[in-house]
Amino acid sequence: MTFPHCWLSKNRPASEYLKEQLDTYMSQFPKVKILHLRERHGLIRARLAGAEIAKGDVLTFLDSHVECNVGWLEPLLDRVRLRRTKVACPVIEVISDKDMSYMTVDNFQRGIFTWPMNFGWKQIPQEVIEKNKIKETDIIRCPVMAGGLFSIDKKYFFELGMYDPGLDVWGGENMEISFKVWMCGGEIEIVPCSRVGHIFRNDNPYSFPKDRVRTVERNLARVAEVWLDEYKELFYGHAYHLLQGSVDVGDLSQQIQLRKKLGCKTFRWYLQNVYPDLEAPLVKASGLVRAKVSLLPGWLSPALPLLPGLWQRFGD
Repeated sequence: MTFPHCWLSKNRPASEYLKEQLDTYMSQFPKVKILHLRERHGLIRARLAGAEIAKGDVLTFLDSHVECNVGWLEPLLDRVRLRRTKVACPVIEVISDKDMSYMTVDNFQRGIFTWPMNFGWKQIPQEVIEKNKIKETDIIRCPVMAGGLFSIDKKYFFELGMYDPGLDVWGGENMEISFKVWMCGGEIEIVPCSRVGHIFRNDNPYSFPKDRVRTVERNLARVAEVWLDEYKELFYGHAYHLLQGSVDVGDLSQQIQLRKKLGCKTFRWYLQNVYPDLEAPLVKASGLVRAKVSLLPGWLSPALPLLPGLWQRFGD
């Protein structure tokens, strides 16, 4: 069984209570190990640091702002035991950030994304539930995980290259690991017998090296370049300013080589077999677009400027 590890930043003055006070308090729990990083790494690289020193056969990642229900871990570990390439996620329920009240959620939800790679939850249509006789205790195949809470075989996580270390702070890592798992032979499941409450906050309680939006957009562009193949045009089509601004995604050579080494499937395969209900029309055109206008005599005002390339015909 895997036991939790905590990874904490040491460069934030407001977090003094997360140093000696935390170490002293947690010393009563010998199975918990705390790794203090010398400098701020951000969530993604902090998780990588924790994975490097974890001793268990299965890694279980959790956010700090969660409350685990009774019996939450065993169902996740059981799925990984059945097949080492399964990545198991709990049902994520809601803890209010206003009064800490607990709210349950519908079992028949799965993680999805819409362009330009915005994560969201989508309920399985009722007709699909009825047609396939899906029960509340059945495992749900999940195209994209939320990212904060999941269990994965440690060796498999390392075989996949873990998270892309080129991703900064937070954002996009759930897309990257989800595409990587599905396209490289694994599968992601939501396990309804595992329930974890999560505090959903309106704002991030930490800063970003540039700003939140630019950091997340850069991370997503990096994911698009490595994993979306020709469908990256759809991503940029919904985030055209990234093309105009020539966003610097950094060196991608290691990630591209990893994908080749793992023999991963195409993103088209992912759309056809994992997330077929995503609208992903690839329509490409190039060249000059002209409008042919037919006007009745006298309808063109002398004051109306003629547009370059506009064809005009005045009556017969």
